[in-house]
Amino acid sequence: MTAVAQLRRLWDHAAWADAILLTTLEALPAGPPAAVLREYAHVLGAEEVWLARLERRAPRVPVWPELTLTEVGTLAREVRAGYTRYLAALDEAELSQGVDYTNSAGRAFTTAVADILLHVVLHGQYHRGKVNLLLRQAELTPAPVDFISYVRGVPAATAGPSTAAG
Repeated sequence: MTAVAQLRRLWDHAAWADAILLTTLEALPAGPPAAVLREYAHVLGAEEVWLARLERRAPRVPVWPELTLTEVGTLAREVRAGYTRYLAALDEAELSQGVDYTNSAGRAFTTAVADILLHVVLHGQYHRGKVNLLLRQAELTPAPVDFISYVRGVPAATAGPSTAAG
């Protein structure tokens, strides 16, 4: 498998995981707790900021956007479509090209396309894990977004909300 093919596969998992998480949050009768929505909005905000850097344009939202659940859904669809387009046009030679950008702390960097794309998928999965932790802490059922579940095409087993005394 080529590096581009592997990065596309990892992004497909990230898009799948984002969609499952969004569906889970939309299905909550009272809506997601504020901390859960904030953390998930960050996943999408960071994905958008990195996509904007790759596309050499201004981001549509900050890395920690304050969004409603409806706005999160819209951003999720836009980001998913953007990465799908970007990765479809990507070739192996572009992976080592540097992207110049200034981070949210105002520091300038140049990072290879391949490293940015790998960071995006790893960063997103880390924060999806935090979303699931926050769901458990709120005694809600987490969303199974593990890579192996994606590969198998079978949802992961869940234990439901946490019942352990804290």
